[in-house]
Amino acid sequence: MAGDTTTIARPYAEAVFNRAKETDTLGPWSETLEFLEAVVGDPTMAGVITNPKFDRSDLADLVIEIGGDRFNEEGKNLVKVLVANGRLTLAGEIARLYEQLKAKSQRIQHVHVTSAFALEPNQETQIADALKAKLGYDITITSEENADLIGGVHIRAGDMVIDGSVSGQLQQLANELGI
Repeated sequence: MAGDTTTIARPYAEAVFNRAKETDTLGPWSETLEFLEAVVGDPTMAGVITNPKFDRSDLADLVIEIGGDRFNEEGKNLVKVLVANGRLTLAGEIARLYEQLKAKSQRIQHVHVTSAFALEPNQETQIADALKAKLGYDITITSEENADLIGGVHIRAGDMVIDGSVSGQLQQLANELGI
């Protein structure tokens, strides 16, 4: 199902991204989409959004009223289009895809590093420099600890995964041995 939502959300994210590039408003659109995602993700609003008895135009008006001045005219139009097409629940996916398009256009790659132990700042810098040389993008790193890795790191940069963890190497060995 995740693939389906991505497929459905992509045209909306691309349309918003293209408009943001035309009007030089990449940052403000990020804020608008982030806010819309928060509104749609609220448990109370989720109940209203999925309630078939709630009128769609009233739903659009409610979301726009909640947003107040956080929505410019184009933001309000986006809300109306999403509500009219029954796609408001995709706000989070649209925001995620938009941020990917924005990062790619700015030649930035967001990388998630999981390590067995906390990374020192110089280690993050070394990883970022190595990935920048390989990918040709500026790298921003988020990191987390996971003791289950035993040692080493697990790096995710978009679709690319580098598993340099001890647990990953043990799993690979087990697979090769048929265990």
